[in-house]
Amino acid sequence: MNVNSNGYTYTFATVMVIVVAVLLSSASLGLKSKQASNVKQEKMQSILASVGVEVDRSEAEATYIEVIDSVYTIKGGKEVSKDREAGFNIDMAAAVKASNNEREVPLYFAKVPNKNNEDVTRYFIIPMRGKGLWGPVWGFVSLEADGNTVVGANFGHKSETPGLGAEITTPMFTDQFPGKKISEAGVFQSISVVKQGTSSGDYAVDGISGGTITSNGVNDMLADCLAPYAEYFKNR
Repeated sequence: MNVNSNGYTYTFATVMVIVVAVLLSSASLGLKSKQASNVKQEKMQSILASVGVEVDRSEAEATYIEVIDSVYTIKGGKEVSKDREAGFNIDMAAAVKASNNEREVPLYFAKVPNKNNEDVTRYFIIPMRGKGLWGPVWGFVSLEADGNTVVGANFGHKSETPGLGAEITTPMFTDQFPGKKISEAGVFQSISVVKQGTSSGDYAVDGISGGTITSNGVNDMLADCLAPYAEYFKNR
């Protein structure tokens, strides 16, 4: 075989491309279950963090099973399922495309042991999904047993600008949420994200300086994603 011929070069290149493609495909399939497990554990970490339960990823699933008492699926302000796996696996990116009355969304019920471990405090946890400047934003907001007062919140993003919109993940932003309300006398208000330095009262937090579009995205996400739950709590 003439190793200097064009035919040999083309054949060798083709074989190498096929071999590399097979190896990459095999690696991807082999890692798929691990990747799915990591995503599941990270989601559980975020759910728990919204009620102040911070755990390593390796401990997330066991702690989630202990803390999350049940998961309901809510539609039109009513419970339509109590299957916890079905609720956990709801795709919020797809769910929020439906109208508030038509979408099916999960509601997490948490029971967090008090410091003396002799009693528990119960919370509701609500998932969020919206749009930022460069991609999706998401998060979890937890409420006290009254279904109205915020206990905690955490947010994530795919590609917001570091030092600007990405600041929605920092305590500077999330620490504003505890104590805020989502309804007043049974009427849904949401929590507005306003110009930095102008928030006041129970229904607003300061946005991110220089991250106006991301702040607006979080504002819209809160209004859109909290509404179905406010109706549920009103009807309980």
